Amino acid sequence: MTMNDPLGDMLTRIRNAQMRGKSTVATPASKLRAWVLDVLTAEGYIRGYEKKTTENGQGELVISLKYFEGAPVIRELKRVSKPGRRVYMGVKDIPSVRNGLGVSIVSTPKGVMSDAAARSANVGGEVLCTVF
Repeated sequence: MTMNDPLGDMLTRIRNAQMRGKSTVATPASKLRAWVLDVLTAEGYIRGYEKKTTENGQGELVISLKYFEGAPVIRELKRVSKPGRRVYMGVKDIPSVRNGLGVSIVSTPKGVMSDAAARSANVGGEVLCTVF
């Protein structure tokens, strides 16, 4: 079965696993997913992830979720740019999430980075998702 929105699928898997209180969640591997997970790790929203290979040879990312006093660290995880409607913004238009408490993850010509890093590098791009 083909998947139309692999990144949206990963974000949904993270949301669902946190609602159930799981410590880890697995998702098929891709470069974009790994880059987004690098930003989530750097910003402190997940503990980390590791790449594994399943018995049929496919790559898999195992994500370690993070909790604080029993509640998930990620309160809100939204996909902004979707396959049916891509959202591109210049450096001055990149939104700040919850007055800077959250993070927008942006795909720029210099790589996938947080909104603060994109502003400091003075680049815009596709707003992939927002995290709070």
